[in-house]
Amino acid sequence: MILLTAIIAGLIAGFIRAKWNKRKLNPLTLNYEWLVFVAFLPQLIAFQLPWTRATLSDGWVRTALVSSQFLLLVFAWFNRKAPGFWLLGIGLVLNFLVIILNGGLMPISPEIVSKYLPNAPDGTWMIGERLGTTKDIVLNISETRFWWLSDRFTLPDWINYAVAFSFGDILIWIGAFWLLWSLGAPRTSLQEN
Repeated sequence: MILLTAIIAGLIAGFIRAKWNKRKLNPLTLNYEWLVFVAFLPQLIAFQLPWTRATLSDGWVRTALVSSQFLLLVFAWFNRKAPGFWLLGIGLVLNFLVIILNGGLMPISPEIVSKYLPNAPDGTWMIGERLGTTKDIVLNISETRFWWLSDRFTLPDWINYAVAFSFGDILIWIGAFWLLWSLGAPRTSLQEN
């Protein structure tokens, strides 16, 4: 959902930038775009499809998340010269690092889970276990390697949407926004990047 907001905001900003300067949006040209689709498939199977997300073992889920993140890193590497991709790539590296160092799932602290799911019934989640059918594992900060890279941020209380996200996610958001905002730039400035 966080990435979707970056895409929508970036496209709107790029469109406004292009219209403000009386030109059309530049086409988005990336290398190996098919890698995004291939990288999304393991996450679709592990976290989105109701039947598979409820039946896959944690081992398969961890493999799906790690392989998906790795493929996204490869995609970012091949597109590192595109505007914003270096920042997006750093965000992916940070997420990949904390996931790998914590057993293949994204760590989230009990405090963030309590804030994220304030009305969850007792026994819904346990420390050391995967959080439902998500990509997260609930770990105390003291047990988390590089806890500052974990899903430790939430949206302000006045935004009625429960989500936890990492510093890497923030960099990915900025990088994706930057890429789409750049579509409204003059063609010459795109070629200089």
